[in-house]
Amino acid sequence: MHIASLKVPFVIRKTLTMLTLISFFLTLKFPVGLCNLANCFVSLEDNVYQDGDMVISAFLPLYTYQTSPYTEGPESTDIYLRIHPTNYQFAMALTFAVEEINRNPLLLPNTSLGYSIYIAGPTQEVTVLSFFIWLTGKTTFIPNYTCRTEENSIAAITGTTWEISSLIGTFLGLYNFPQLSFGSFEPNMNDPVKFPSLYQMATKDTSLALGMVSLMVYFRWNWVGLVISDEEKGVHFVSELIPEMERNRVCVAFKEMIPITHMFSMIFTDVYNSPIVMNSAKVIIIYGDTDSSFGVFFRRWEYVFPWRIWVTTSQWDISTAMRHFILDSFHGTLIFSQHHGEISTFKDFVKTVTPSKYPEDIFLARLWEIYFNCAISNTSCKALENCSSRGSLEWLPWYHFDTAMSDGSYHVYNAVYAVAHTLHKMLMQQIDKQAVKNGGKMRFPPWKLNRVLKNIQFKNPSGDSVTLNPSKDIHIDYDILNFWNFPQGLGYKVKIGTFSPYLPPGQQLSLYEDKIEWSTGVTETPISVCSENCGPGFRRSLQEGKAVCCFDCSLCPENEISNGTGKYIDQCVKCPYDQYANTERTQCIQKAVTFLAYENPLGMTLAGMALCFSTLSAFVLGVFVKHQNTPVVKANNRTLSYILLISLTFCFLCSLLFIGQPNTVTCVLQQITFGVVFTVAVSTVLAKTITVVLAFQITTPGRRMRGLLVSGAPRFIIPICTIIQIIICGMWLGTSPPFVEIDTHSEHSQIIIVCNKGSVIAFYCVLGYLGALSIGSFTVAFLARQLPDTFNEAKLLTFSMLVFCSVWVTFLPVYHSTKGKVMVAVEVFSILASSIGLLGCIFFPKCYVILMRPVKISLKATGDRVQWR
Repeated sequence: MHIASLKVPFVIRKTLTMLTLISFFLTLKFPVGLCNLANCFVSLEDNVYQDGDMVISAFLPLYTYQTSPYTEGPESTDIYLRIHPTNYQFAMALTFAVEEINRNPLLLPNTSLGYSIYIAGPTQEVTVLSFFIWLTGKTTFIPNYTCRTEENSIAAITGTTWEISSLIGTFLGLYNFPQLSFGSFEPNMNDPVKFPSLYQMATKDTSLALGMVSLMVYFRWNWVGLVISDEEKGVHFVSELIPEMERNRVCVAFKEMIPITHMFSMIFTDVYNSPIVMNSAKVIIIYGDTDSSFGVFFRRWEYVFPWRIWVTTSQWDISTAMRHFILDSFHGTLIFSQHHGEISTFKDFVKTVTPSKYPEDIFLARLWEIYFNCAISNTSCKALENCSSRGSLEWLPWYHFDTAMSDGSYHVYNAVYAVAHTLHKMLMQQIDKQAVKNGGKMRFPPWKLNRVLKNIQFKNPSGDSVTLNPSKDIHIDYDILNFWNFPQGLGYKVKIGTFSPYLPPGQQLSLYEDKIEWSTGVTETPISVCSENCGPGFRRSLQEGKAVCCFDCSLCPENEISNGTGKYIDQCVKCPYDQYANTERTQCIQKAVTFLAYENPLGMTLAGMALCFSTLSAFVLGVFVKHQNTPVVKANNRTLSYILLISLTFCFLCSLLFIGQPNTVTCVLQQITFGVVFTVAVSTVLAKTITVVLAFQITTPGRRMRGLLVSGAPRFIIPICTIIQIIICGMWLGTSPPFVEIDTHSEHSQIIIVCNKGSVIAFYCVLGYLGALSIGSFTVAFLARQLPDTFNEAKLLTFSMLVFCSVWVTFLPVYHSTKGKVMVAVEVFSILASSIGLLGCIFFPKCYVILMRPVKISLKATGDRVQWR
């Protein structure tokens, strides 16, 4: 029969492409080792056929590569093909679905489905040869002709790898023959030009990367290795995974792209130098299919792998990539599996499957030969009658055959139902007017199914919605499984959580952490970080040239803290102005409010001194008032002495304004009072000095100085000098008066309340003016120091001003080198010291004479000279 019977309206424009491809593959030489017909181990002509009104063809990867059990280890090169028990479940799911549909009188009434199963893979050569056998019905191929008897085939099911589906899809697309792929979602198979009639049963893993990264964040793993199959699907997954990792600050420790090739010499064999072994990452994400050479890569290393936390998908069949003993390196693997409903009757069906029930199933016979020691006839390649009824697949350990429906089997199951619902819709709506009956059997041209199939939506028997529209990104839930691998036959996959991408962030991942079984003997959650967490009080310092997850921990700067244990504390937090950091830099402590208080020992001492010396000054004033008629008091101008003593009393008392909690009033009064009273005191000293000089000058009869002394002119010096100081202070108050300042920086653990001078220039103008008066008084007194002993007050004034100037000259550098309340104490001490200098140097000698050494005073009429001894 000519192949033109399968052609579609646009097949002519693709004929050249078809012939080119066929010519190419017909020239391929198939390795002899893949087709050992003598012992019936593998035969490319093997197929299973179940007749029906309409037949679904399936190309399944029923064979896989295995390493020889006699040459274990990474150096093993003895690799052969054998039946893949896990993948045989695909064939069982197909049979189960067809039988279930045929028993349903409502879905396809008066119509039966059949199936034909052909092998696909594990090499491209085997896949193409098997497809040509299906296409032509012969092992000897004649291009563009077919002799096959399956004229009622309406759809093809292919999988699980991209290699198989795309290779077959290239041919089936020429005829618009419906093809349903049950492998993992492949983005490049959505191309409607290249694959016009290909439909993927698996939904796109739009949230797989987010789910895996959410798991990393949950367990605080930030140092993760990647082992990805080097194909478009793997590259696409990495392009989604790495940005998601970067957004969540999870670093890629290493990235190994394993080439999808069957040239085993190209697969990495130096396991000891592999990043999987050498890198410090304890968590590794595996993304790929075990049906390809990617799986062989792991099976050849299974004996030397160190223990790691493997995070993978259900496409990675963990049972074929590990050894089955308690210390297996894959124990504790975390598996992301797309959530789907359970087909409860499938397990019951598996229990009934035996070679006696399906005698034409050569694949089932080979499975029985492996696990139940049943020999297969080399002549007919059929199971022997005497053993076909023995055994049951449910007896096998889970790692040989799992009776629970896998993800791939679930997609095969849905693919059969998708075809059935398409046929049902075509029959019920009678959309195909050209359908003809041949012997009571309804048949449709396969290409006509596409119009309905591409938009089909239905609910399968488990209640799950199924759609084949590839343009929709459907958010699906993931079940997170934990692989427990104990001694032979006790392995188990436990559901330990779910990931629901449509839930709000923070609620998407749900884990039952108490159910997770890590490596044997490990009870706590493993750690996979490049650098250990920075403890409280430290911040992260990145290491130059390394990933952001690799860092050093540095102590927070002064007055900054970090009280968390997170890895990503790049900057410490500065304490508020009223708090300070403790020594460990872990918390901010409230600063104590302090000032030069009366309760403070220093404040108490200074206040006591001020009161004592003000009292002493008042006492001296009382002594002078009581003995005002004595020659000592009279000779020193008692009026000026009274003014000086009163001003000194106020000088002592004004220091009390500097002690206690400052406020606006005291801040203004302390500086103004200090400036004014000291101006009065110093100007009085100046007046006394000038008076002494004038008194000496008038001893010569007829001098005009006598008039100045008699008129009391020196006394006017006091108000004049005081008024000048008052003007300076007034300008100070008018421009920038003193104010209360909260000093949070002078002392680490204290807030000091001080009076800010306001205008520093005005403050130094006040001090400068006092300094000028002091220097003037000292100069005049110094020049008058050689006066006769009868008037010895000049020496006292000279010494007092020397003490006064010394105190304030010393005050300036000390004042500027201190801060806070110490600075205030320095100013108070300077006020007291200078006042004591004036009081002691001028008045104490006189009081000593008045009180302790009363003398006989004789007055000699020698002009206006007063003499005492």
